[in-house]
Amino acid sequence: MRRKKGKASSERSVGDCSGRAISVDLPLGVLEGGVRAQVAEDVKSTCSRHTAKIHRVPGVSIMASFPLLFPLLVGCVVAAIPPPHHRPPCHIAGTSAICRDLSLTGTPVDLPTGVQALDLSHNQLWNLSRDTLAGHTGLHQLDLHSNMIHFIQPGLLEAMCDLRVLDLSGNRLNLFAQAKNQIGTLAAVECLDLSSNGLYTGMSDFFLADTPSLMDLSLSSNSITKIAQNTFSGALALRRISLHNNVILEIEDGAFDSLDGLSELDMSKNSITCITDFNLSCLRVLNLSRNSLELFQSTKSAEPYHLAFLDLSRNKLPYFPLLPTNNAIQHLDLSRNRLQSVQVTDVAETKMSETLLKHLRYLDLSYNQLTDLQQSFFRSMMSLEVLNVSNNCVSMFSVTDQNLLLAAKIINLSYNSLQNLSLGEGTLQALEELFLQGNDLRTLAQETFQKLPSLNLLQLHGNNLQVCPSETKPDQNPPSCVLFSSLPKLKFLYLSQNNLKTLPCRAFANTPLKLLDLSLNHGMEMHQDSLGGLEHSLVQLLLRESNISHLNTDMSSLRSLKLVDLSTNHLTSLPAWKRDLSIETLNLQNNSLVTLERTTMAALERSLKTLYVGDNPLSCCGNLDLVRLLQHSAVVVADIEAATCVLHEGSEPVNIEKVTQEMCSGQKKANYIVIIVVTVFLVVIVLGLLVKFCKSRKGKYIRRFSA
Repeated sequence: MRRKKGKASSERSVGDCSGRAISVDLPLGVLEGGVRAQVAEDVKSTCSRHTAKIHRVPGVSIMASFPLLFPLLVGCVVAAIPPPHHRPPCHIAGTSAICRDLSLTGTPVDLPTGVQALDLSHNQLWNLSRDTLAGHTGLHQLDLHSNMIHFIQPGLLEAMCDLRVLDLSGNRLNLFAQAKNQIGTLAAVECLDLSSNGLYTGMSDFFLADTPSLMDLSLSSNSITKIAQNTFSGALALRRISLHNNVILEIEDGAFDSLDGLSELDMSKNSITCITDFNLSCLRVLNLSRNSLELFQSTKSAEPYHLAFLDLSRNKLPYFPLLPTNNAIQHLDLSRNRLQSVQVTDVAETKMSETLLKHLRYLDLSYNQLTDLQQSFFRSMMSLEVLNVSNNCVSMFSVTDQNLLLAAKIINLSYNSLQNLSLGEGTLQALEELFLQGNDLRTLAQETFQKLPSLNLLQLHGNNLQVCPSETKPDQNPPSCVLFSSLPKLKFLYLSQNNLKTLPCRAFANTPLKLLDLSLNHGMEMHQDSLGGLEHSLVQLLLRESNISHLNTDMSSLRSLKLVDLSTNHLTSLPAWKRDLSIETLNLQNNSLVTLERTTMAALERSLKTLYVGDNPLSCCGNLDLVRLLQHSAVVVADIEAATCVLHEGSEPVNIEKVTQEMCSGQKKANYIVIIVVTVFLVVIVLGLLVKFCKSRKGKYIRRFSA
């Protein structure tokens, strides 16, 4: 062993295959601190050249040479270790750094200085400290969503004087609060997200005690059961609070009174049973849906309330809520409660004034137990545009006063027990959409819908109405029919499943329909000119599941028709359309079609883009025009897997895409051979019979001559 001057080293001699000693100078630090990369590379090269024959060094045993080999073996092992996996770098955009989902346990040290927005969400951070943030204390936005943080270094966030947005959601801050640690002053933080942290009652105090600038706060998806009077005493600038999806049972009096600027409060999906003396006059949005509310009452005050959006859906309210007298409510959702009446709790004491809901534009009463809607209920709703009373038990709906529902554009009365719909002259002049499906309407005044000049959509699916002829006088029509002609703005009409018996001539004349649904009217007979008057407007015609076996209506005159649904009927053929059609989508699924006329295919070829033709007993060779259309054009068979045909009776179905001319040519040849064989066979039989007949006649003649 020798030492070089000025450098501590250790020299080892290793035998090579010729017996010569190889000097390898290794720094002393190799045995103590690991092999440096340069030495490891050199050693790796040496290993590859000499280690295979080390044992053949004469006169040296393995055990005796072990001290000499050990450094070299260590170098070989280190050189064989693959380099560490490098994580992808953060995405840098200006002063923003996105380091999301990189399995980080801290901020990358190579992050540039001057970063103002840092996203460390979906990583593996446990503790939040100065080391974790690598000195980035000048941040304006910090996103730590979905980590495992359960400890925050005291004073860390307090020192971040420019921090405005802080997202700590999806962590384990309940452990931090259990230790009764204070997060300190958050002087500049305006938006704070503490959702999904397992926090329960009182724990939010450790984060909100001193947040003078806080305006947006989320405490959703925690385990809070009570809102105390002092919960928000350290955050008096709050404007928006989300307490969604907790277990709130109690709200102490005055819990929100000190928040003069509070405008939005979300307490949906909790366990609140009643709200009494509601007095948050500055609040604009209140969401109390998905609770167990049985009572909602406001304080008796003439003070103006700014509440515009109130969601009380999915509760247990048996009565209409008692709202502030001087309110500004525009959106009121009472759906999925237990309302049996639209009266408030105590009718005698709290009779609704004429101006109670004068600003209301949207009212949802669907999925309740209402049986009656008195006209007086709508008297104050001068601005109401959308009324939804679907899925109740209402049997009659009447609007006879021209001053009621003047602004109504959409009325939904679907899925009730309606037997009578009464509309007075000049009523509902602004109504654009009327939903009446799923009722039991049988008899209406013939001109009921002609009284609605702005009607654009009429949904009548699942009733029992009949269509009146348009060219006869009202007193000559059957008493149970309704007129659908001369509705100047009606574009969408749904008459499916109405047990329609007939569709008279020009039933929709002077009505610019774009969509007409006549499906599920079993046994309906259509006049040849039933669709007369729709030549330039009708775009979609639906006739599915109507037991139609023959279509005699002339569709070739409908120049704007793009979609026709004739699926699930009993059609054996289509009309011979002789002119080019504009149909782009044609549904012929599940019929009894064997062949499609050549003229029909030629008429469709120019415009057709999508075809449904599955579940039909199509003939392969009888529909070569169809096969050619499908195989050599841009037409898409949307149900191609079910689109099959048969080559001959009794044969297995073949996918229509696989049919070729040769199959049918071979089939024709085979048919010709069969015909020839049968013909020859019949000729032979006939000749045989003739020969036999002739012989028998000749025998008789000979016998007569002999006699």
